[in-house]
Amino acid sequence: MTEPHQIGGVWWSALVAAAVKLLLVPAYRSTDFEVHRHWLALTHSLPLSRWYSDTTSEWTLDYPPFFAYFEKFLSLFAARLDPTMVDLHRGLNYASPRAILFQRLSVTLSDVVLVYSACRLTKNRNCRDFERLLIWALVIWAPGLFLVDHMHFQYNGFLLGMLLLSISCLEEGRDLMGGFIFAVLLCFKHLFAVAAPVYFVYLFRHYCRGGLLKGFARLVLMGSVVLAVFAAAYTPFWYLGQIQEVLRRMFPFGRGLCHAYWAPNFWVFYIMLDKVLGFLLVRLGFNIQSPKASFTGGLVGDSSPFTVLPTITPLITFITVLFAISPCLIKAWRNPQPRMVSRWISYAYTCGFMFGWHVHEKASLHFVIPLALTSLKSVEDAKHYFLLSIVSCYSLFPLLFEAQEYPLKVVLLLLHASLMLFGFSAYFPGATAKIETAVKGRDTKLETPAFHIGWFGKSYLVGLLVVEIWGQFLHPIIFGDQLPFLPLMMISISCALGMMYSWIWQLRQIALTH
Repeated sequence: MTEPHQIGGVWWSALVAAAVKLLLVPAYRSTDFEVHRHWLALTHSLPLSRWYSDTTSEWTLDYPPFFAYFEKFLSLFAARLDPTMVDLHRGLNYASPRAILFQRLSVTLSDVVLVYSACRLTKNRNCRDFERLLIWALVIWAPGLFLVDHMHFQYNGFLLGMLLLSISCLEEGRDLMGGFIFAVLLCFKHLFAVAAPVYFVYLFRHYCRGGLLKGFARLVLMGSVVLAVFAAAYTPFWYLGQIQEVLRRMFPFGRGLCHAYWAPNFWVFYIMLDKVLGFLLVRLGFNIQSPKASFTGGLVGDSSPFTVLPTITPLITFITVLFAISPCLIKAWRNPQPRMVSRWISYAYTCGFMFGWHVHEKASLHFVIPLALTSLKSVEDAKHYFLLSIVSCYSLFPLLFEAQEYPLKVVLLLLHASLMLFGFSAYFPGATAKIETAVKGRDTKLETPAFHIGWFGKSYLVGLLVVEIWGQFLHPIIFGDQLPFLPLMMISISCALGMMYSWIWQLRQIALTH
């Protein structure tokens, strides 16, 4: 049973977060706001057979069926509040005060899944009061969620809540339920499939055990549950002959390797190396095409071919991601431990972010939020999470480019950094404990290291500050309107360094953990 003070604590945190979200209702809205408004209208106005083939708007439906059903459910209430909002033709680019409030509140209310999952995880781990409160704060008050969901506009909170709920079930030993929830999550947003190999290996080795007959029976049961979930999602479209349209919308590989604003991952360095080599070879007189800056051209679409280095294809990124994930797959196969699940899943999403195809910077939330669950396992975990969460949040700054939002995103990041600094410092105070030495029969002092950022972390954070000062203040003065994407490129490169450090650090932790 969850104690009353535990329930009160988590919902107090949730209410504080909800109050902030309400204050953000009038804030900047990206095109994603119109995307989801159009999906409300599309699912409300059209029959199921036309959901994935309609081209009334450029913002076509490209999420899996369960998310489309979710939009259909929301549209039932939206139609009562403001009928124009769900009118497929009259409502294009519609943003009345009622429509804005409805969509903002729909995101806030759906975050209840995230709150419940955070509460469940800390309850099952028997966390101490302060540890529980700190984890709740890191998850529920994550600044990246405020920036992406409640300003930019998306529904990551409740989707990540489903992920945490699945992790919670696996940690409890309820593998069948954990697999079921993850299958449901994939039918809401297919980009979470990056962790599917980890789930498959872990569940096969941990759940499908107990002898040949029992193991086979459990494998059939798990497979049946997963297939039932996918059948519920996709069978109606298969029956209507729309399954190809659904898959074509969900996997638009023609968009190119990189997004308009480079996500801070490995491919940033690959692109930069190609351009540097191209410029050098042109200067040396080689007859090659001069490198173009189309990768930073600000357009969502296929980028120009590489000048010197081999062109990266979706298949190459798929193989690279799978190879990068393989260390934790080997660990999960050899020793499937429930306590390692959250770390393995977080690492898988890190690999998908670092090496995936057309990665959005928002995808860093997929591993930053789950890693909050492991941030208090050691002082090294806390130091890693401190830097990673700051890098992730800062990499999202270009999403909110209007001047009136600048103070908001800076304050959110500074408050989050202060919370982590004081919280981790209090949790890892560097206490000295005495242990009894069995062999020598005398007391020995055991030092517990205190939380501190260190010179490396401080130097890197100062570097991010310099990048921000350049982009916001110095670049406009020196270059004016010239080289408008240089500040974005600097943010991508500097944040990519931090992300590479995080990936290597996580890989090392997985390799060293028995």
